[in-house]
Amino acid sequence: MTIKELLKTLSFTLFAVFIMRTAAFATYYIPSESMVPTLEVGDRLMVTKWDYGYSRHSLPLGIGHYLPESDARLFGSLPERGDIAVFDHPLQPGTDMIKRVVGLPGETIELRHGRLIINGVEVERTKIEDYAYVDQQGREIRVRMFNEALPAKDHIIIERSDRGSADDTPVYRVPEGHVFMMGDNRDNSADSRFSSLSFVPLENLVGKARLIHFSLHTCPEEAPHLTCAPKRFMSLLN
Repeated sequence: MTIKELLKTLSFTLFAVFIMRTAAFATYYIPSESMVPTLEVGDRLMVTKWDYGYSRHSLPLGIGHYLPESDARLFGSLPERGDIAVFDHPLQPGTDMIKRVVGLPGETIELRHGRLIINGVEVERTKIEDYAYVDQQGREIRVRMFNEALPAKDHIIIERSDRGSADDTPVYRVPEGHVFMMGDNRDNSADSRFSSLSFVPLENLVGKARLIHFSLHTCPEEAPHLTCAPKRFMSLLN
């Protein structure tokens, strides 16, 4: 193979990868505990990009941040409530985040004593069990695990208490063109309840988390009482 042919093959390969990363798939690494127990620190995910349409935030390697600001989306569609979505932080461009979609445009969201209220209706929450894990600072955290029955789908959350700093909130009205995001680890998630994130524009959505490629999460052998997530490989997300 000549140098010219090699460069041509390499260019084609890079272009194909770029197109796939832009239009189809992305990978994501979980850096924090905000989605425990659904997602553990270090989990590697596959994200599909076609679910919510395409915007400048869909481009890989942060290229989209060099383009003019725009709220336009190609083939745009609303996420479903309960989706786990990756998005570009609206106040910290270039920082990818992952949370669960809780509120859709035009809806009201409120928390009262830790209970989620959507459009004035309290979401049913049922305790499953007590849960204990070790955080990234090595501290043992004891919480309660609940099943939360969103109107579209059930999912698991954990709560340390119902008296945390964001367990009683004002009523938020989600603006048009935005969604309200929350972490499943309700007392350890910097999400739309806080001004550091607030509502997430639809154009900032990168894609829907579909699959855990693999999880390396383990529990310390000296702490058998901890609740340890099973090893996961090519596991579909709820």
